[in-house]
Amino acid sequence: MKNKYIIPIFVPHLGCPNDCTFCNQRKISGQMKNITENDVRDTIEYYLSNFREKEVKIEVAFYGGSFTGIEPEMQEMLLGAAYDYIKEKKVHSIRVSTRPDYIDKPTLKRLKKYKVKTIELGVQSTNDYILKRCKRGHTYQDVIKASKLIRRYGFVLGHQMMVGLPDSTEQDDINTAKDLIKLKPKIVRIYPVLVIKGTELEKEYNKGEYEPLTVNQAVERCKELCYMFGKKKIQVIRIGLQNTENICSPSNENSEVVAGPYHETFRQLVEASIYYDTIVEKIKNFNTKVKEVEIIVNPQDVNNVVGYKRENIIKLKEMYDVDVVIKQDIKHTADKIDVIISKTHKDFIDDKETVKNK
Repeated sequence: MKNKYIIPIFVPHLGCPNDCTFCNQRKISGQMKNITENDVRDTIEYYLSNFREKEVKIEVAFYGGSFTGIEPEMQEMLLGAAYDYIKEKKVHSIRVSTRPDYIDKPTLKRLKKYKVKTIELGVQSTNDYILKRCKRGHTYQDVIKASKLIRRYGFVLGHQMMVGLPDSTEQDDINTAKDLIKLKPKIVRIYPVLVIKGTELEKEYNKGEYEPLTVNQAVERCKELCYMFGKKKIQVIRIGLQNTENICSPSNENSEVVAGPYHETFRQLVEASIYYDTIVEKIKNFNTKVKEVEIIVNPQDVNNVVGYKRENIIKLKEMYDVDVVIKQDIKHTADKIDVIISKTHKDFIDDKETVKNK
């Protein structure tokens, strides 16, 4: 059962002062035209009519572009359209995403007026060299200032970061995560860099000046960041760009993705890898030769325990010669697993001997 529904409204490139080397918001969002007040209302009405569960929190989210960089009159028009639904108690909250250098006190007062609850900042990196290299147009100091202001005004602070940016190393990405943790966001999004058509990064890629991460590299890097944020109780609400008609496998003729660590279930790859590490650690702690384990798990976590195309089950068999029996328990705590030895290597040998002597 869902506890929240999101109504996404894309405002591509509205308020954005420039194109970052990796960015083409219209291609990423699939939204090719600017939106109007009526578009906001139509979108909200469409989603409200299609939500199945009624007793659920509903949030209108303005994605893409730099919302607080839009002309104030247009901000108020778009926010006002969504706020009407809050007054009617059909929607519970609003969130916006924006740039760190487009946050100030008058802007935050405006957002408060329309009951905006969450503000997500497109940070991408806290390394000023990398920010300049990608033509972001803001600095880490802007991130610090904006984050502190947002929290001071009582908003929920969110950060968005990228891994695999041009000239960025794994240590740079880890340092960015460390810096963000110090600023105490409640939520984080992690986006591995994809090479998108029509961007400056595509030109760099074609000239051999940029090499994107592989899927495995991106998974390992994102996994490490998830561990870091998880230890500080910071929720990672997205890993990887959302799949659309345009953001899909480069092998698809309609795809706007040229190269990079695209995968249709990227988040599952990361989460399944985390579960795999947990299972292996528990097996090693048994300090005995394990032949078969029973894993007790909440039904919602089964896919991550099994892995994409049963990858975790296969690896456990190939690497450790361990068979796995999955036991689903709806009462079991979500995101937690219990691993129990159901058969040791000695049990396995004894069973074979018994069968042989019959």
